[in-house]
Amino acid sequence: MSNPSPEEHAGGAATAPGRTAVATLAGTTLEWYDFFLYGTAAALIFDKQFFPSLSPTAGTLAAFSTLAVGFVARPLGGLVFGHFGDRIGRKATLVVSLVMMGVGSTLIGAIPNYDSIGFWAPVLLVLLRIVQGIGLGGEGAGATLMSMEHAPKGKRNLYAGFPQMGTPAGLVLANIIFLVTNSLMGDNAFTAWGWRIPFLLSFVLVAVGLVIRLRVTESPSFNRVLEQDDVVRFPLAESFKVGFPRLGLTLLAVVANSAVAYVFMVFTLSYGTKNLGYDRQFLILSVTAAAVLWFATIPVWTKIADRYGRRAMFVGGSAAILAWCALFFPLFDTGNGVLAVVALAGMGLIIPVTHCVQGAIIADTFPAHVRYSGSSLILQTGAILGGGLAPMISTALLGDGGSSTGVTWYLVTMCAISLGGAVALFRTVPGGPAAGNEPPARTLTQV
Repeated sequence: MSNPSPEEHAGGAATAPGRTAVATLAGTTLEWYDFFLYGTAAALIFDKQFFPSLSPTAGTLAAFSTLAVGFVARPLGGLVFGHFGDRIGRKATLVVSLVMMGVGSTLIGAIPNYDSIGFWAPVLLVLLRIVQGIGLGGEGAGATLMSMEHAPKGKRNLYAGFPQMGTPAGLVLANIIFLVTNSLMGDNAFTAWGWRIPFLLSFVLVAVGLVIRLRVTESPSFNRVLEQDDVVRFPLAESFKVGFPRLGLTLLAVVANSAVAYVFMVFTLSYGTKNLGYDRQFLILSVTAAAVLWFATIPVWTKIADRYGRRAMFVGGSAAILAWCALFFPLFDTGNGVLAVVALAGMGLIIPVTHCVQGAIIADTFPAHVRYSGSSLILQTGAILGGGLAPMISTALLGDGGSSTGVTWYLVTMCAISLGGAVALFRTVPGGPAAGNEPPARTLTQV
């Protein structure tokens, strides 16, 4: 089968960079809405609905294990969508990933619980979580590439940051809908069946997202790959030519951000309500407010990265996350609402320093003709090692005693690994501190 021409991929006149950035933000927001909605439900609802015969601790572990399944599926989605994204284009793969996530989330809202169909309830939950994971695996790297590859000169980090804003935006949207539905129905009705409503709303939200995404044209970088006849048969294998030292250091540099974010966004909801007695709505509102800070500060940090370079910013942000992780649970464990808000707000202010540019750092590791495959490999592997296991590991470290000391050491260790990886990466990769204009398709770019 011959490759479509660049004109066929472009779909007409080129899309304005601003419209593309907004479209990628809208799409990632909806995908992360679905993904975080599951995380919130896993922390607060799913142990009762799908694992009622287990003890509270075992039920929470089982619910978080289904959360982890989605992360395990993400590399599969990243590899499949990355392969076709490098061979047939970014746009088509991003449309399919959005549909998969929406269908998976909508069907989760329709699954009968354990009391109705027994063993098959958690089985169906896991299967649909796999669908979600595959869909998000295709979204993460692809949306960053689509926006970054449309970026005007000198704004590569800023535009790559728009899809990153979808992470906190999706969390805010998921928590608000979850909270409003809970408030309108009351705890008993919401726990029994009302939790399904936010999942069923995914169908409507994804339909809106598709309308926006279908209006965006193909990436200029991919069109240049087509013009130069640079499409390769196995882009993932070609991406390994970057070299395992650089691939490994890039992975280490980004792994902590995912772990810290999921402890902050998901684990604290379960731990705070069940172990410390915080009110459910108070915690959801506090995490949501912190996510608003996260969202609002990303454009600030990406503009700084474009103007002054992202190396020092990323290393400094990695050190700041490590320091705050050492303080986070001592503040949170006081049971004082004001200090809990301070702990969560600190996360919302510090996490975006590294999160906002990590997508661009990963993408600029690879030349354009294998960028989707290579970026997906790093991003999704880091998500498994970091975020996918973090809530489950944190719950296990609590044990029966309920002490958060082990969780603190776990986060500090992860942050130290990423800080060391970032320092080593930036020392071993030659060149300037920030990515410039789009390089030739087969030229490995700089960090």
